[in-house]
Amino acid sequence: MTCVTGLQDLNSLPAEDTSVVVIGAGPAGLTVGNILRAAGVDCVVLEVESRAAIERRPRAGVIEEWAVRGLDERGLATPALLTTERHTACEFRFEGQRHLFPYQELTGRHHYIYPQPLLVTDLVRSYADLRGGDLRCEVGDVRLHDLGSDRPAVSYRCPDTGRRRVLRCAYVAGCDGARGVSRAALTATGARTARHDYGIGWLALLAEAPPSADRVLFGVHPDGFAGQMPRSPEVTRFYLQCPPGDDPDAWSHERVWAALHRRLAASGAAALNEGRLLEKRVLDMHDYVVEPMAAGRLLLAGDAAHLVAPIAAKGMNLALHDAFLLGDALAGRCTGADPKGTGLAGYASAALRRVWDYQEFSQWLSEVYHGVAGGDPFRAGTSAARLRRLFTSPRAAAAFAEQYLGTAERY
Repeated sequence: MTCVTGLQDLNSLPAEDTSVVVIGAGPAGLTVGNILRAAGVDCVVLEVESRAAIERRPRAGVIEEWAVRGLDERGLATPALLTTERHTACEFRFEGQRHLFPYQELTGRHHYIYPQPLLVTDLVRSYADLRGGDLRCEVGDVRLHDLGSDRPAVSYRCPDTGRRRVLRCAYVAGCDGARGVSRAALTATGARTARHDYGIGWLALLAEAPPSADRVLFGVHPDGFAGQMPRSPEVTRFYLQCPPGDDPDAWSHERVWAALHRRLAASGAAALNEGRLLEKRVLDMHDYVVEPMAAGRLLLAGDAAHLVAPIAAKGMNLALHDAFLLGDALAGRCTGADPKGTGLAGYASAALRRVWDYQEFSQWLSEVYHGVAGGDPFRAGTSAARLRRLFTSPRAAAAFAEQYLGTAERY
Protein backbone atom coordinates (compact mmCIF):
# COMPACT_ATOMS: atom_id res chain seq x y z
CA MET A 1 0.00 0.00 0.00
CA THR A 2 1.18 3.48 -0.73
CA CYS A 3 0.27 6.95 0.33
CA VAL A 4 -0.29 9.70 -2.20
CA THR A 5 -0.63 13.38 -1.45
CA GLY A 6 -2.53 15.57 -3.86
CA LEU A 7 -5.36 14.64 -6.20
CA GLN A 8 -3.94 15.23 -9.67
CA ASP A 9 -4.02 11.56 -10.61
CA LEU A 10 -7.69 11.30 -9.54
CA ASN A 11 -9.13 14.28 -11.40
CA SER A 12 -10.41 12.10 -14.20
CA LEU A 13 -12.23 9.68 -11.86
CA PRO A 14 -15.72 10.19 -10.42
CA ALA A 15 -15.80 10.38 -6.64
CA GLU A 16 -18.35 9.28 -4.07
CA ASP A 17 -19.02 11.50 -1.07
CA THR A 18 -19.24 10.31 2.52
CA SER A 19 -18.51 11.80 5.94
CA VAL A 20 -15.94 9.32 7.23
CA VAL A 21 -13.86 6.61 5.60
CA VAL A 22 -12.75 3.93 8.05
CA ILE A 23 -9.78 1.89 6.84
CA GLY A 24 -9.65 -1.55 8.45
CA ALA A 25 -12.39 -3.86 9.70
CA GLY A 26 -10.86 -5.07 12.94
CA PRO A 27 -12.26 -4.35 16.42
CA ALA A 28 -11.27 -0.67 16.25
CA GLY A 29 -12.55 0.08 12.75
CA LEU A 30 -15.81 -1.81 13.16
CA THR A 31 -16.50 -0.20 16.53
CA VAL A 32 -15.94 3.27 15.05
CA GLY A 33 -18.20 2.35 12.11
CA ASN A 34 -20.97 1.13 14.41
CA ILE A 35 -20.83 4.27 16.56
CA LEU A 36 -21.09 6.44 13.44
CA ARG A 37 -24.01 4.45 12.01
CA ALA A 38 -25.86 4.60 15.33
CA ALA A 39 -25.46 8.40 15.25
CA GLY A 40 -26.76 8.61 11.69
CA VAL A 41 -23.36 9.54 10.23
CA ASP A 42 -22.66 8.11 6.76
CA CYS A 43 -19.38 6.23 6.49
CA VAL A 44 -17.62 3.54 4.49
CA VAL A 45 -15.44 0.79 6.00
CA LEU A 46 -12.70 -0.55 3.71
CA GLU A 47 -10.98 -3.90 4.35
CA VAL A 48 -8.34 -5.73 2.30
CA GLU A 49 -9.39 -9.18 3.52
CA SER A 50 -12.67 -10.99 2.90
CA ARG A 51 -15.44 -10.95 5.48
CA ALA A 52 -14.90 -14.65 6.11
CA ALA A 53 -11.18 -14.07 6.73
CA ILE A 54 -11.63 -11.31 9.31
CA GLU A 55 -14.28 -13.34 11.12
CA ARG A 56 -11.89 -16.25 11.69
CA ARG A 57 -8.55 -14.47 12.18
CA PRO A 58 -7.11 -15.86 15.47
CA ARG A 59 -6.09 -13.05 17.77
CA ALA A 60 -6.68 -11.95 21.37
CA GLY A 61 -9.32 -13.33 23.70
CA VAL A 62 -9.23 -11.35 26.97
CA ILE A 63 -11.49 -8.30 27.27
CA GLU A 64 -11.36 -6.06 30.30
CA GLU A 65 -14.59 -5.31 32.14
CA TRP A 66 -14.59 -1.57 31.33
CA ALA A 67 -14.30 -2.41 27.62
CA VAL A 68 -17.32 -4.71 27.69
CA ARG A 69 -19.21 -2.03 29.58
CA GLY A 70 -18.28 0.46 26.85
CA LEU A 71 -19.52 -1.91 24.15
CA ASP A 72 -22.75 -2.47 26.07
CA GLU A 73 -23.37 1.27 26.47
CA ARG A 74 -23.13 1.63 22.68
CA GLY A 75 -25.43 -1.32 21.94
CA LEU A 76 -22.57 -3.54 20.77
CA ALA A 77 -22.39 -6.18 23.49
CA THR A 78 -24.25 -9.29 22.40
CA PRO A 79 -25.87 -11.69 24.88
CA ALA A 80 -23.09 -14.16 24.05
CA LEU A 81 -20.46 -11.65 25.14
CA LEU A 82 -22.30 -10.60 28.29
CA THR A 83 -22.75 -14.21 29.39
CA THR A 84 -19.37 -15.56 28.29
CA GLU A 85 -16.85 -17.11 30.67
CA ARG A 86 -15.43 -14.72 33.26
CA HIS A 87 -12.05 -14.98 34.92
CA THR A 88 -11.61 -13.75 38.47
CA ALA A 89 -8.06 -14.93 39.18
CA CYS A 90 -4.80 -15.83 37.49
CA GLU A 91 -2.01 -18.11 38.65
CA PHE A 92 1.75 -17.69 38.69
CA ARG A 93 3.94 -20.79 38.78
CA PHE A 94 7.54 -20.40 39.84
CA GLU A 95 10.11 -22.33 41.85
CA GLY A 96 7.89 -25.41 41.52
CA GLN A 97 4.95 -23.86 43.38
CA ARG A 98 1.51 -22.49 42.46
CA HIS A 99 0.58 -18.95 43.51
CA LEU A 100 -3.04 -17.91 42.99
CA PHE A 101 -3.72 -14.22 42.43
CA PRO A 102 -7.46 -13.60 43.10
CA TYR A 103 -7.82 -10.18 41.50
CA GLN A 104 -11.60 -10.01 41.81
CA GLU A 105 -11.26 -10.18 45.58
CA LEU A 106 -8.98 -7.13 45.42
CA THR A 107 -10.91 -5.03 42.92
CA GLY A 108 -14.41 -6.47 42.49
CA ARG A 109 -13.61 -6.69 38.74
CA HIS A 110 -13.03 -9.54 36.32
CA HIS A 111 -12.00 -10.39 32.75
CA TYR A 112 -14.28 -11.63 29.98
CA ILE A 113 -12.93 -14.48 27.84
CA TYR A 114 -14.22 -13.86 24.33
CA PRO A 115 -12.02 -14.64 21.31
CA GLN A 116 -11.49 -11.74 18.94
CA PRO A 117 -13.01 -13.60 15.94
CA LEU A 118 -16.31 -13.80 17.83
CA LEU A 119 -16.19 -10.09 18.67
CA VAL A 120 -15.39 -9.18 15.06
CA THR A 121 -18.25 -11.39 13.84
CA ASP A 122 -20.62 -9.59 16.24
CA LEU A 123 -19.40 -6.16 15.13
CA VAL A 124 -19.58 -7.00 11.41
CA ARG A 125 -23.13 -8.27 11.80
CA SER A 126 -24.14 -5.16 13.74
CA TYR A 127 -22.55 -2.77 11.25
CA ALA A 128 -23.30 -4.39 7.91
CA ASP A 129 -26.40 -6.52 8.52
CA LEU A 130 -28.34 -4.74 11.27
CA ARG A 131 -27.36 -1.11 10.73
CA GLY A 132 -26.97 -1.26 6.96
CA GLY A 133 -23.40 0.01 7.05
CA ASP A 134 -21.31 0.17 3.89
CA LEU A 135 -18.58 -2.48 4.24
CA ARG A 136 -16.30 -3.06 1.25
CA CYS A 137 -14.05 -6.07 1.61
CA GLU A 138 -11.16 -7.40 -0.48
CA VAL A 139 -10.24 -3.93 -1.73
CA GLY A 140 -6.73 -3.42 -3.10
CA ASP A 141 -4.04 -0.75 -3.33
CA VAL A 142 -5.60 1.65 -0.82
CA ARG A 143 -4.19 5.18 -1.07
CA LEU A 144 -4.72 8.35 0.93
CA HIS A 145 -4.81 11.76 -0.73
CA ASP A 146 -4.63 15.41 0.35
CA LEU A 147 -4.85 14.73 4.06
CA GLY A 148 -4.04 18.34 4.92
CA SER A 149 -7.16 19.65 3.22
CA ASP A 150 -10.68 19.82 4.61
CA ARG A 151 -11.84 17.28 2.03
CA PRO A 152 -9.34 14.41 1.85
CA ALA A 153 -9.84 11.38 -0.36
CA VAL A 154 -9.25 7.65 -0.19
CA SER A 155 -8.89 5.61 -3.35
CA TYR A 156 -8.73 1.85 -3.84
CA ARG A 157 -8.92 -0.84 -6.48
CA CYS A 158 -12.37 -2.41 -6.70
CA PRO A 159 -12.19 -6.22 -6.40
CA ASP A 160 -15.08 -6.72 -8.83
CA THR A 161 -13.99 -4.47 -11.69
CA GLY A 162 -10.29 -3.94 -11.06
CA ARG A 163 -10.87 -0.20 -11.49
CA ARG A 164 -9.84 2.54 -9.09
CA ARG A 165 -12.63 4.08 -7.04
CA VAL A 166 -12.46 7.31 -5.07
CA LEU A 167 -14.14 8.33 -1.81
CA ARG A 168 -14.09 11.97 -0.70
CA CYS A 169 -14.77 12.55 2.97
CA ALA A 170 -14.39 14.90 5.91
CA TYR A 171 -12.27 12.50 8.02
CA VAL A 172 -10.25 9.32 7.64
CA ALA A 173 -10.10 6.86 10.55
CA GLY A 174 -6.98 4.74 10.11
CA CYS A 175 -7.65 1.41 11.82
CA ASP A 176 -5.69 -0.86 9.47
CA GLY A 177 -2.99 -2.17 11.76
CA ALA A 178 0.78 -2.11 11.90
CA ARG A 179 1.40 -2.61 8.18
CA GLY A 180 -1.47 -0.54 6.85
CA VAL A 181 -1.42 2.57 4.72
CA SER A 182 -2.68 4.81 7.55
CA ARG A 183 0.34 4.43 9.80
CA ALA A 184 2.70 4.98 6.86
CA ALA A 185 0.79 8.12 5.87
CA LEU A 186 0.97 9.59 9.35
CA THR A 187 4.67 8.89 9.84
CA ALA A 188 5.30 10.49 6.44
CA THR A 189 3.97 13.74 7.92
CA GLY A 190 6.69 13.68 10.59
CA ALA A 191 4.97 11.76 13.38
CA ARG A 192 7.43 10.01 15.68
CA THR A 193 7.41 6.25 16.22
CA ALA A 194 8.80 5.29 19.63
CA ARG A 195 9.79 1.61 19.63
CA HIS A 196 10.95 -0.89 22.21
CA ASP A 197 12.33 -4.36 21.38
CA TYR A 198 12.38 -7.00 24.10
CA GLY A 199 15.02 -9.13 22.40
CA ILE A 200 12.97 -12.31 22.77
CA GLY A 201 10.37 -14.26 20.85
CA TRP A 202 7.20 -16.03 21.86
CA LEU A 203 6.07 -19.18 20.13
CA ALA A 204 2.30 -18.65 19.87
CA LEU A 205 0.36 -21.90 19.88
CA LEU A 206 -3.31 -22.72 19.49
CA ALA A 207 -4.12 -26.22 20.68
CA GLU A 208 -7.21 -28.32 20.21
CA ALA A 209 -7.20 -29.18 23.91
CA PRO A 210 -9.31 -28.18 26.93
CA PRO A 211 -7.60 -25.77 29.34
CA SER A 212 -5.92 -27.58 32.21
CA ALA A 213 -7.07 -24.85 34.62
CA ASP A 214 -9.99 -22.42 34.51
CA ARG A 215 -7.66 -19.42 34.59
CA VAL A 216 -4.64 -17.88 32.91
CA LEU A 217 -1.35 -19.52 33.94
CA PHE A 218 2.00 -17.73 33.94
CA GLY A 219 5.00 -20.05 34.15
CA VAL A 220 8.21 -18.28 35.23
CA HIS A 221 11.00 -20.78 34.59
CA PRO A 222 14.78 -20.74 34.03
CA ASP A 223 14.19 -22.30 30.60
CA GLY A 224 11.90 -19.44 29.61
CA PHE A 225 8.39 -18.16 30.13
CA ALA A 226 5.31 -20.29 29.38
CA GLY A 227 1.69 -19.24 29.44
CA GLN A 228 -1.74 -20.81 29.17
CA MET A 229 -4.70 -18.63 28.08
CA PRO A 230 -8.06 -20.44 27.85
CA ARG A 231 -10.05 -19.55 24.73
CA SER A 232 -12.98 -21.99 24.88
CA PRO A 233 -13.84 -25.33 26.50
CA GLU A 234 -12.13 -27.05 23.54
CA VAL A 235 -9.31 -24.68 22.53
CA THR A 236 -6.40 -23.24 24.49
CA ARG A 237 -3.78 -20.62 23.62
CA PHE A 238 -0.24 -21.33 24.82
CA TYR A 239 2.94 -19.27 24.64
CA LEU A 240 6.56 -20.38 24.95
CA GLN A 241 9.50 -18.01 25.18
CA CYS A 242 12.00 -18.65 22.40
CA PRO A 243 14.77 -16.80 20.52
CA PRO A 244 13.53 -13.99 18.26
CA GLY A 245 13.19 -15.14 14.67
CA ASP A 246 13.03 -18.78 15.72
CA ASP A 247 11.63 -21.26 13.20
CA PRO A 248 8.21 -22.53 14.34
CA ASP A 249 8.74 -25.70 12.31
CA ALA A 250 11.66 -26.52 14.61
CA TRP A 251 9.11 -27.01 17.38
CA SER A 252 7.65 -30.47 16.88
CA HIS A 253 4.53 -31.64 18.68
CA GLU A 254 6.70 -33.55 21.13
CA ARG A 255 9.07 -30.65 21.77
CA VAL A 256 6.21 -28.20 22.35
CA TRP A 257 4.42 -30.34 24.89
CA ALA A 258 7.62 -31.32 26.68
CA ALA A 259 8.50 -27.64 27.13
CA LEU A 260 5.00 -26.72 28.29
CA HIS A 261 4.90 -29.58 30.82
CA ARG A 262 8.33 -28.60 32.17
CA ARG A 263 7.80 -24.82 32.37
CA LEU A 264 4.27 -25.00 33.81
CA ALA A 265 5.02 -27.77 36.31
CA ALA A 266 4.13 -27.06 39.94
CA SER A 267 3.39 -29.02 43.05
CA GLY A 268 -0.24 -30.15 43.14
CA ALA A 269 -0.99 -28.91 39.60
CA ALA A 270 -3.10 -30.99 37.25
CA ALA A 271 -1.33 -32.37 34.19
CA LEU A 272 -1.71 -30.33 31.01
CA ASN A 273 -4.28 -31.52 28.53
CA GLU A 274 -2.49 -32.19 25.26
CA GLY A 275 -4.04 -31.91 21.81
CA ARG A 276 -3.46 -31.21 18.15
CA LEU A 277 -1.62 -27.96 17.45
CA LEU A 278 -3.78 -25.78 15.20
CA GLU A 279 -1.32 -22.89 14.94
CA LYS A 280 2.38 -22.29 15.46
CA ARG A 281 3.97 -18.89 14.83
CA VAL A 282 6.80 -16.93 16.37
CA LEU A 283 6.15 -13.39 17.60
CA ASP A 284 9.19 -11.15 17.90
CA MET A 285 8.23 -9.21 20.99
CA HIS A 286 8.23 -5.43 20.57
CA ASP A 287 6.13 -2.36 21.26
CA TYR A 288 5.70 0.91 19.43
CA VAL A 289 3.72 4.12 19.78
CA VAL A 290 3.07 6.62 16.99
CA GLU A 291 2.87 10.11 18.38
CA PRO A 292 0.83 12.16 17.72
CA MET A 293 -1.96 9.79 16.65
CA ALA A 294 -3.52 12.34 14.30
CA ALA A 295 -2.53 14.80 11.58
CA GLY A 296 -4.94 16.92 9.56
CA ARG A 297 -8.05 14.86 8.86
CA LEU A 298 -6.35 11.48 9.49
CA LEU A 299 -6.78 9.91 12.94
CA LEU A 300 -5.31 6.54 13.90
CA ALA A 301 -6.74 3.91 16.23
CA GLY A 302 -5.64 0.46 17.39
CA ASP A 303 -2.48 -1.19 16.06
CA ALA A 304 -2.10 1.49 13.40
CA ALA A 305 -1.25 3.87 16.25
CA HIS A 306 0.41 1.59 18.79
CA LEU A 307 1.39 -2.01 19.33
CA VAL A 308 1.77 -3.56 22.74
CA ALA A 309 3.26 -7.05 22.92
CA PRO A 310 0.79 -9.70 24.17
CA ILE A 311 2.57 -9.84 27.53
CA ALA A 312 -0.42 -8.46 29.44
CA ALA A 313 -3.24 -9.07 26.92
CA LYS A 314 -3.77 -5.34 26.36
CA GLY A 315 -3.88 -4.94 22.56
CA MET A 316 -7.56 -5.48 21.83
CA ASN A 317 -8.52 -3.48 24.91
CA LEU A 318 -6.48 -0.49 23.76
CA ALA A 319 -8.06 -0.77 20.30
CA LEU A 320 -11.53 -0.60 21.84
CA HIS A 321 -10.57 2.34 24.05
CA ASP A 322 -9.33 4.25 20.99
CA ALA A 323 -12.49 3.37 19.09
CA PHE A 324 -14.82 4.59 21.83
CA LEU A 325 -13.01 7.92 22.01
CA LEU A 326 -12.65 8.35 18.25
CA GLY A 327 -16.12 7.12 17.31
CA ASP A 328 -17.80 9.37 19.87
CA ALA A 329 -15.67 12.36 18.83
CA LEU A 330 -16.35 11.87 15.11
CA ALA A 331 -20.07 11.41 15.75
CA GLY A 332 -20.17 14.60 17.81
CA ARG A 333 -18.38 16.61 15.16
CA CYS A 334 -20.32 15.22 12.18
CA THR A 335 -23.77 15.56 13.77
CA GLY A 336 -23.14 19.05 15.12
CA ALA A 337 -23.38 17.95 18.75
CA ASP A 338 -19.76 19.08 19.11
CA PRO A 339 -19.59 21.88 16.53
CA LYS A 340 -16.11 23.04 17.51
CA GLY A 341 -14.65 19.52 17.35
CA THR A 342 -13.39 19.63 20.94
CA GLY A 343 -13.54 15.83 21.20
CA LEU A 344 -11.49 15.34 18.04
CA ALA A 345 -8.92 17.91 19.14
CA GLY A 346 -8.41 16.05 22.42
CA TYR A 347 -8.68 12.53 21.04
CA ALA A 348 -5.00 11.68 20.61
CA SER A 349 -3.84 12.98 23.99
CA ALA A 350 -6.72 11.24 25.78
CA ALA A 351 -5.99 7.92 24.05
CA LEU A 352 -2.24 8.09 24.62
CA ARG A 353 -2.54 8.39 28.39
CA ARG A 354 -3.91 4.84 28.62
CA VAL A 355 -1.58 3.63 25.86
CA TRP A 356 1.54 4.71 27.74
CA ASP A 357 0.25 3.29 31.02
CA TYR A 358 -0.32 -0.09 29.41
CA GLN A 359 3.08 0.03 27.71
CA GLU A 360 4.79 0.67 31.05
CA PHE A 361 2.92 -2.23 32.66
CA SER A 362 3.90 -4.52 29.78
CA GLN A 363 7.58 -3.69 30.33
CA TRP A 364 7.29 -4.25 34.08
CA LEU A 365 5.55 -7.59 33.61
CA SER A 366 8.08 -8.67 30.98
CA GLU A 367 10.82 -8.52 33.60
CA VAL A 368 8.72 -10.70 35.89
CA TYR A 369 8.15 -13.26 33.14
CA HIS A 370 11.56 -13.32 31.49
CA GLY A 371 14.11 -12.12 34.03
CA VAL A 372 14.96 -15.55 35.44
CA ALA A 373 15.62 -16.97 31.95
CA GLY A 374 18.04 -14.34 30.68
CA GLY A 375 21.22 -15.82 32.16
CA ASP A 376 21.80 -12.61 34.11
CA PRO A 377 21.82 -13.25 37.89
CA PHE A 378 20.96 -9.61 38.63
CA ARG A 379 17.81 -9.72 36.44
CA ALA A 380 16.92 -13.09 37.92
CA GLY A 381 17.20 -11.69 41.42
CA THR A 382 15.04 -8.62 40.73
CA SER A 383 12.45 -10.76 38.93
CA ALA A 384 12.19 -13.04 41.96
CA ALA A 385 11.90 -9.99 44.23
CA ARG A 386 8.98 -8.64 42.21
CA LEU A 387 7.18 -11.97 42.42
CA ARG A 388 7.72 -12.27 46.17
CA ARG A 389 6.47 -8.72 46.74
CA LEU A 390 3.36 -9.43 44.67
CA PHE A 391 2.36 -12.22 47.06
CA THR A 392 3.49 -10.68 50.36
CA SER A 393 2.49 -7.00 50.06
CA PRO A 394 -1.23 -6.16 49.87
CA ARG A 395 -0.40 -2.74 48.40
CA ALA A 396 1.78 -4.26 45.69
CA ALA A 397 -0.98 -6.75 44.92
CA ALA A 398 -3.59 -3.99 44.69
CA ALA A 399 -1.39 -1.93 42.37
CA PHE A 400 -0.81 -4.95 40.11
CA ALA A 401 -4.52 -5.77 40.01
CA GLU A 402 -5.39 -2.21 39.03
CA GLN A 403 -2.98 -2.28 36.08
CA TYR A 404 -3.84 -5.83 35.07
CA LEU A 405 -7.55 -4.96 34.88
CA GLY A 406 -7.20 -1.36 33.65
CA THR A 407 -9.29 0.00 36.51
CA ALA A 408 -7.46 3.23 37.32
CA GLU A 409 -9.90 6.11 37.83
CA ARG A 410 -7.92 8.41 35.56
CA TYR A 411 -5.31 7.95 32.83
